[in-house]
Amino acid sequence: MIRIYQYNELESSGILTRKEEKANISARVAGIIADVRNNGDDAVIRYTEAFDGIRLDHLELQPKEIDAAYAKADKQLIVSMEKAVENIRAYHARQIRTNYILNDKPGVVLGQKVLPIDRVAIYVPGGTAPLSSTLLMNIIPAKLAGVREILILTPPSQAGLNPAIAAAAKIAGADRIFTIGGAQAIAAAAFGTESIPRVDKIVGPGNAFVAEAKRQVFGQVAIDMIAGPSEILIIADAESDPVCVAADLLSQAEHDKNASAVLITNSPDLAEAVVPELEKQLAILPRREIAQTSIETNGKIIVVPDIQTAIHVSNELAPEHLELCLDKPFDWLDQIKNAGSVFLGRSCPEALGDYFAGPNHTLPTSGTARFSSPLSVDDFVKKMQFTYYTPKALAEVSADIARMARAEGLEGHARSALAREREKQ
Repeated sequence: MIRIYQYNELESSGILTRKEEKANISARVAGIIADVRNNGDDAVIRYTEAFDGIRLDHLELQPKEIDAAYAKADKQLIVSMEKAVENIRAYHARQIRTNYILNDKPGVVLGQKVLPIDRVAIYVPGGTAPLSSTLLMNIIPAKLAGVREILILTPPSQAGLNPAIAAAAKIAGADRIFTIGGAQAIAAAAFGTESIPRVDKIVGPGNAFVAEAKRQVFGQVAIDMIAGPSEILIIADAESDPVCVAADLLSQAEHDKNASAVLITNSPDLAEAVVPELEKQLAILPRREIAQTSIETNGKIIVVPDIQTAIHVSNELAPEHLELCLDKPFDWLDQIKNAGSVFLGRSCPEALGDYFAGPNHTLPTSGTARFSSPLSVDDFVKKMQFTYYTPKALAEVSADIARMARAEGLEGHARSALAREREKQ
C-alpha cells in the first residue's frame, strides 16, 4: 500500500522521482510510420487487424453510422455534456487573440495576423476508458480558433462507435470521424493516405505507442505535447476529510498503472487516516487493479512541517493537477509557480476540471509544467507578421541594417539593404 514519508526523507528515498515502465518501442513505431507512409490505407488496415482484431472495410464513418451511435447515447449524459460545453466555450472564448498594427513611426507599418490552423486531427483513446471528455476539451478551442476541418481518430470496436464519443463529436462539432487508433493513426494523419487527409496538427492523449508516434512525426506536423501518465498532487491540512482526499487520489490512479498520486500534508493524523481509506475505496473500485498498482508503485504521502514547505515541494514536482485542500486557498495561489491546473478549496475535486468547470484538462505532465501550459485556443492558431516601409523610411535606416549585417559577416544582407539607394542615383 501507499507509503508515508517524512520531509527529511525526501533526498534519501528519491521521492521526487517516479517509477515508470518504459518499453523500448521506438524502432517498432518507426517501422509502422514508414509502412503507413509508403502503403497508405493498406498498411492502416493491416495494423488495425493485427492490433485491434478488426478488419475494416472503410476507415471513415459515414453520417448514418455516427447518427446511429449518437441515438444510443444516454439522454441525461447528452444534457450534461451540453452544460459542460457551455462552460468550456465560455472559458476558452477569453483566450481568442486579435490582430494588431503598429504605425506610430512615419512610413512604417508593422503588424501581426492571427490565423487558424487549417486542418487538425484529435486523437481520442478508446479501450477501457473511451475519453469522450477529451474530445470536448480539444474540439471547442479548435472551433473558437477557426480551424476549418477537425478530424477525430479513435480506435475501432466490435460494438461500433462508442455512443458517448458520438455524442461529444456531434455536440462539439467534429467534421469527420475515422475509426483507427495507435501509431498507424498518427502516421496516417501526419502523411495522409487515400482515405485520410494530411493534417497540420495532431492533438490528444494516447498510450505509449501513440505518444512515441507523435514524437517521431513532429516536424512533419505540429503536435500539442508528449503526454505522460496522469498526475495529481494534493496539499491538505488537518481539517481535510480523509475520505475525500483518498477519493481524489484514486481519481487519477485509476487512469494508468504509471499514474502518480501524491498527498502532502502538515498533519500526521490526516496522513495516517488516508491509508486505510485508500484500502477501503480500492476494494470497491471497478478499475482496482490499475489504481492499486499506481498507488503501490508511485503513490506517496509526504508529511511536512508546514504548508509553506508543501508549496515548495509542489513547485519542485510541477504537477499536472494540484489540489489545495486548505481553508484559505487563494492566500497560497500566488506562491504556486509550477502546475498545470490548480483546484482551490475542499469543494473542488480534480474531476470537476476533467469534465465540467471549463478550463482545459489537457495539461503538461512529467514536470513540464515548469515551462509549458494547458491546451488552449493558442494551440490552434499560428501568427504571421507583416512589415511595410516607404522608400524614405528605408533610406533612413539602411545604413544601420548594413552595419549590423557586416558585423555578422553577411555582406549580401548589407548590399540588399543598400541596393535601393543605388536605384535613386
